[in-house]
Amino acid sequence: MRRWLSLLLLLLPVASFAAEAPTRLAVSENRRYLVDAAGRPFFYLADTAWELFHRLTEQDAERYLARRAEQGFTVIQCVLLAEFDGVRTPNANGDLPLLDNDPAKPNEAYFRHVDRVVERMQRHGLVAGLLPTWGDKWNQAWGKGPEIFTPENARAYGAFLGRRYRDRPVIWILGGDRPVKDDRHRAIIAQMAEGLRAGDGGAHLITFHPCGQQQSSQYFHDAPWLDFNMSQTGHARNAKNFEFIGRDYARTPAKPCLDGEPGYEDHPNGFKAENGWLGPHDARRSAYWAVFSGACGHTYGCHAVWQMWEPGRAPVNTPLTPWQEALDLPGANQMRHLRALIEAKPYLTRIPDPALLKQGPKEEWRHIAVTSDRTPGQKNATFVMAYFPHNTEAVFDTSVLAKPRMDVAWFDPRTGQTHGQGPRDNSGELTIAPPAERHPIDWVLVLTAAD
Repeated sequence: MRRWLSLLLLLLPVASFAAEAPTRLAVSENRRYLVDAAGRPFFYLADTAWELFHRLTEQDAERYLARRAEQGFTVIQCVLLAEFDGVRTPNANGDLPLLDNDPAKPNEAYFRHVDRVVERMQRHGLVAGLLPTWGDKWNQAWGKGPEIFTPENARAYGAFLGRRYRDRPVIWILGGDRPVKDDRHRAIIAQMAEGLRAGDGGAHLITFHPCGQQQSSQYFHDAPWLDFNMSQTGHARNAKNFEFIGRDYARTPAKPCLDGEPGYEDHPNGFKAENGWLGPHDARRSAYWAVFSGACGHTYGCHAVWQMWEPGRAPVNTPLTPWQEALDLPGANQMRHLRALIEAKPYLTRIPDPALLKQGPKEEWRHIAVTSDRTPGQKNATFVMAYFPHNTEAVFDTSVLAKPRMDVAWFDPRTGQTHGQGPRDNSGELTIAPPAERHPIDWVLVLTAAD
């Protein structure tokens, strides 16, 4: 009994997280994950706060950042030239980001506010996922714009930002929800990236945030400045983000990848209130599907929080609660359990392993994502994990586990608790279903090699 209790404790994810934000991040040696300067794994767990610099006071920003740090997030995705008329409508202090709408004339007062908020992120152990601009400032396909970027001023603006935040914990996220339609758009993005590199000396990673149902790899996979790929799978319940991650994971050369904008919690399904709202199960499903399919992390979003909506502000697409209350929606509090589970297992050797699912549901919305740490083609895994978005029976190949016995447990993504079913002989195949008597929907099967 003592041996089983000890093994069960080993299955439990670590509940506390490091408080220090790494000022330098890099791509891992196997080109699949992110690591800090010492080579320690960095799990990208982001929240979307697009209007953070534009709409919040420094005191409100502190409230937001402190809560997200407590919830285990590691990255805050936020925009310097914001979507909601961000170059013509001032921030909470009354400051515009640019003088005369000119990227070559940044307003020092505005960027001092940004500096202070980024410093607060660092103190809370958070990396700033900074978008230099929302996409309507270089492609006004929709939105208020105005289009102000050219290849020439994009490089100068990038260099300004690179120099200013050279020593801060930052990931640069180009793009901003717009498609790259022509060579001019491509040149603007490339020149902004080159400016960032010139300004910060290559100190920070760079990626690209595309528009809905698109991927950065469609435009820039081979670009030398693109360190990892980002998808936006969008705000509908039928978005199969495991397919997006699978496509990027299979590309060569290998680059880390993640879903940078899945369906937000409390967002109208398919942008239509009559379809209902996305909930915590939708948020969990996107997260586990993506990470178990090979993503280096994940981005959570809340519909009220990204726009920092509160009474007195014009709502976009029917937010349900003020941002202050929405900080504690169930999905936001549950993302920490995914991070803890992943960090409790061998990290840099983890692979998506769909071949281990021998029989499972055929419906895509019930897709079971499987991950392990085996060397491909070998039977040396120390663990196998499978995410069940719904209750169903499935059959797994367990011959890849390195030991003749295995511990079988169910991890609850709602609570972070592990429910053990006990050790058993490993016959090479396992037929199993989640413990529906405890909860009828999603579970994570955790198999661990045992002597």
